[in-house]
Amino acid sequence: MELGQVLALLGAGIAVIGAGCGSSIGVGSSGETASAVSSENPEVASKLLVLQLLPATQGIYGFLIAVIVLIKTNIMGGAMASVSVMQGLLFIAGCLPIGIVGLISAIYQGKVASAAMIMTGEHPEMSGRGITMTVMVETYAVLALLTSFLIVNSIQL
Repeated sequence: MELGQVLALLGAGIAVIGAGCGSSIGVGSSGETASAVSSENPEVASKLLVLQLLPATQGIYGFLIAVIVLIKTNIMGGAMASVSVMQGLLFIAGCLPIGIVGLISAIYQGKVASAAMIMTGEHPEMSGRGITMTVMVETYAVLALLTSFLIVNSIQL
């Protein structure tokens, strides 16, 4: 295996690890809040589940970019394409936006989701507003996903 190939795989790893860790933290912290709120108001448990799931999307975005790297480098086909060191570095650069922004946005989305859960527990009719507030953080993860997608797809092998 060439150094360029290793760098491309490192980029895929960065996308998955960064965004996945952020999602794990966000889903975990909002899950703690969901448990507490639903113990006080069990009727809102299904609304809390929607809020808890929102920080999970960044992990999906990181996974998607990693799969695109694996397909583009033909690792999914069994015989990895030749990847120069420069191309490998470009793959890392392409994976950094979703890896970093996914990490940070998922953590903060979990915090907003937790606050929205408390609001929903006290005022169930406001769950839609809580979802809207939580989705606003998602905007930046989507922008990072698009940036990573455009960079990775622009690399010519």
